[in-house]
This record gives sequence, C-alpha cells and structure tokens, in this order.
Amino acid sequence: MVFVLFSLLGLTSGIGGLLGFAALFLMGTALWTLLVGRSWLGRTGRRGSAPMLLAAVGLIAVGMAVDPVESGEPPDLASPAASSSTPSDPTSSPPTPSPTPSPTPELAPTPTAPPPAPNPSPSEDAEPTAEPGSALAIAQELTVKGRAPKTGYDRDLFGGGWVDTDRNGCDTRNDILARDLTDVTYRPGTRDCVVETGTLADPYSGTLISFVKGNTTSNDVQIDHVVALSDAWQKGAQQWGGNTRISFANDPLNLLAVSGPLNLQKGDGDTATWLPPNKSYRCAYVARQVAVKHTYSLWVTQAEKDAMIRILSTCPDQPLPDGTSTTPLTIAPAPTTTDPAAPEDVYYANCAAARAAGAAPLYRDEPGYRSDMDGDDDGIACE
Repeated sequence: MVFVLFSLLGLTSGIGGLLGFAALFLMGTALWTLLVGRSWLGRTGRRGSAPMLLAAVGLIAVGMAVDPVESGEPPDLASPAASSSTPSDPTSSPPTPSPTPSPTPELAPTPTAPPPAPNPSPSEDAEPTAEPGSALAIAQELTVKGRAPKTGYDRDLFGGGWVDTDRNGCDTRNDILARDLTDVTYRPGTRDCVVETGTLADPYSGTLISFVKGNTTSNDVQIDHVVALSDAWQKGAQQWGGNTRISFANDPLNLLAVSGPLNLQKGDGDTATWLPPNKSYRCAYVARQVAVKHTYSLWVTQAEKDAMIRILSTCPDQPLPDGTSTTPLTIAPAPTTTDPAAPEDVYYANCAAARAAGAAPLYRDEPGYRSDMDGDDDGIACE
C-alpha cells in the first residue's frame, strides 16, 4: 500500500514531492517509535528513531534542491519545465507557439482645443495691408480724437456763400455744376458761367437727374460738402483762420453735385453715420472724405476711422481723388416722372438759410431768389 502511494505521488508531484512524502513518512515513523518504543519497520526501537529523523531531514533537503518552492509566478510556457511530460512524436510537426500579444500602446491624451479668442472690436483688428499712397493707406494714418463741441459754429464762418476762389469769373457752385454735369448749356451773356441745364449722373443714388435752372427745379441738384462744414468745425476747423475756412468751403476736392434730397438726408454726417445708398460709389465717396481730411489735417473719431477702413478694405487700390474730376458713372436713363407733390417754389428766410442749404448765391429766376435779398439789385442775392 505504501509503495502504491509512493508511485502515485511520484507521478503527480514529481521527484521533489516524492522525497518530501518519504521524509514525512520517516519523521512520522520516528515519532511513533519514540512514543511506543517500536516501529512498523521491523525491530526498530527508540534508538532507531534518531537515524530516521536525520534521514527525513536529508530527504527534505534533497527534495528542495530537486524541485524548488514555487514563487507564485505562472510557469513560463516556453520553458522546458512547462512542457508536457509526455514525449512528443518525432514525426509530427512541432506545435505552433502562441504569439506573444504585443503590449497595447498607451493612447496619447486627446489635445484639448484652446477656447476661442473673443472677437476684437474693429479698432483692435490688425489693419489690412494697403498700397502706399492709396486711400486705404492714408485712412490708416489719420489722427483719431473725440468730436469737439459744435459750440460757436456758424455757416458764415466759412464765408458768406459761393465765391470765385480760382478767379475764373464764375462762382464755385457753377464751376462744380459745369464739372459734374454733362450736356451743359449756359445762360446767355454770362460768358459760359451760369449753368442753365445739364444732366447729372448722381453718384449718391446711381440715377440720372435732369438739371434745369429755375425756381422749382434748381434744388433737384445741390452741391454737397463731402466733409460737412459743421463736421470739420468739430474736428479741427475751429483752430483755422477765416481764409482757410473759406478755401475749404470752396475747394473742388470737397464738393460734389448730387441729388438734393440725398444731400439734405446726409446733413453733417461722417462715414460712420451716413453712406450713399449707391453701394458701388461708396469706395470713391470715402476716398474723397479721406483725401479732404488728410489735406486739411482734420482728425476723425475712432468709429469714423473704423468705418473708413472697413469700406476701403473692399477696394484697397482705390486712389485718392484730386478734385479736378469726379468718378465717371454709367447710369441707364430712368423714365421721367412728375411728382405732383413737388413744391412750386423754394423759400429761404434769409441768406444765412440759403447758405446753410448750400444754395447761395441765388440768381434771379432761381429757386429761393427774392429781390429783397438782392441788395444791389444785380440779379445775384446772398453773394
């Protein structure tokens, strides 16, 4: 029976397990012999227990050397010790080793996108690149200040009306009409000075306007100060002398023949507060305002400068005008209509009102002219 147990242990536990069991058996036998004085191994007395204990210790030492104590790590399947005790068939193909799984690469953390920067105000935007000398480049150079009070402004501080600054014998209003209108005719006896009729390709509305001098028709076309006089007053003109203000008010660079109603609608607005309804003309319009303010060293508000740069950025090659001509417009003729509600006459309370409307001087047979405003009765009132 003991032999059978030894055989089973040898098959299941290996040599180390077999020697360990034998050592335990000897130790148990030695202890039994010490207790009862005899052993089941024959006539062995208490004296034989000591050799049995020594033999047991020796077997334990040999068993540990042959089969070391497991460390708790899983056996290496590729090592000989882990292979099956059953001999492999030499004729069979070697077993295919299981592929060692590659370590799963660590995923890099997904980068967190930075929060979007707040939208800067127009004044904080980087200014667009502009060609030297272009309207956009000059607009970027304009001085920015706050608007000064309008206190003390009076139209007469810019002269008593249209004057003949270029000494050609004609006042500025007729000079601008002659420049901006086509098919012009003149009043006989005025040395081709007083414009009687013509056609205006109105830059502000993009329409054709027929000009006929007369009480009910002259104000259809008015002469606009592109940089309004009161706007100039609040942005540097208060510091000028009288001659400079008169030159400014009559400078062809700052004057355009335009639709009368749109001129009144504009008032003293700057680029930030008013632009022509005709969008195709806005670049040329703003370029003219830039040229005037640059020429006369007038400053602009921040909102005004931002608006100038915004418009001119859509046409960065827009040149500065020189005042001798206007941007040509191609406009299809519109059907002529008669407005039954149009007033039959224009009334100005005095010359100051006529000048404020840009209509002075007033000629006989012209809207707003009255003999009581013509002190020397020469046919020209509010000179």
